[in-house]
Amino acid sequence: MKHHNGLKTAVLLGAMSAIVIAIGYAFGGSTGVLIAAVIAVGMNAYAYFNSDKIALRAMRARPVSEAEAPQLYATVRELAQRAGQPMPRLYVSPTMQPNAFATGRDPQHAAVAVTEGIVRLLTPAELRAVIGHELSHVYNRDILISSVAGALAGIITMLANLAMFLPFFASDDEDRPNPLVLLLTMILGPVAAGLIQMAVSRSREYEADADGARLTGDPLSLASALEKISAGVDRMPARADSRIAEQSHLMIESPLRGGGLASLFSTHPPTAQRVARLREMARGVVRY
Repeated sequence: MKHHNGLKTAVLLGAMSAIVIAIGYAFGGSTGVLIAAVIAVGMNAYAYFNSDKIALRAMRARPVSEAEAPQLYATVRELAQRAGQPMPRLYVSPTMQPNAFATGRDPQHAAVAVTEGIVRLLTPAELRAVIGHELSHVYNRDILISSVAGALAGIITMLANLAMFLPFFASDDEDRPNPLVLLLTMILGPVAAGLIQMAVSRSREYEADADGARLTGDPLSLASALEKISAGVDRMPARADSRIAEQSHLMIESPLRGGGLASLFSTHPPTAQRVARLREMARGVVRY
């Protein structure tokens, strides 16, 4: 199943790349593609190398010492040693919504952050399972994968925006892009890119669940933690314009709530499906 998730991610990124090429073809030239690519790659490169600072600042997370959080330190150290990886930096966010995230472009630059809400809500075993999930995101280089997906989505969106400046009806020149094609590109391109980007994110969440459960050896505690976290988010969902919402793709559970079409653009798969997979994993029914 791990191979399947990796293949799915590669296919989704390939599909997004194909959309970039198709839009470039619709424009009838490569200049717009090149400009959009340079801008999008530059923006996402900055985000990639500064993702930890951006996320921690947005969450108002503060570093904690081992004296302040001995149990948290012991748990993270034990899992990092088990994985043969360096000890990440530890942070606590004052947010009362139960959530957690890890960031950093590689294990040498990793940071793990938990909210005060999740520390109060979960048992030690459940918190350990959550940390195993978050560390797996770092070990799987998910920040890099998210940056690639973000760059491709950014290129598509910028190209769609460039279409607004094309003179649709100024000439009957046969080489001019079809106005209907351009209109569909402007509308459907960014939507398709967003859907694929969210699908990549959901695929990485499933893989982090599985790898985190293998790291801790305790899939049932992660399943229990996800149920508690989801219920906690239900009680206090974040506003769409809040700082925590800006970092929703990093969280173990989406801090936002919304049904219908909103679920198509969710960065996380349904909690019930994640829990079911973990329980099947514990029974040896499903191998990720």
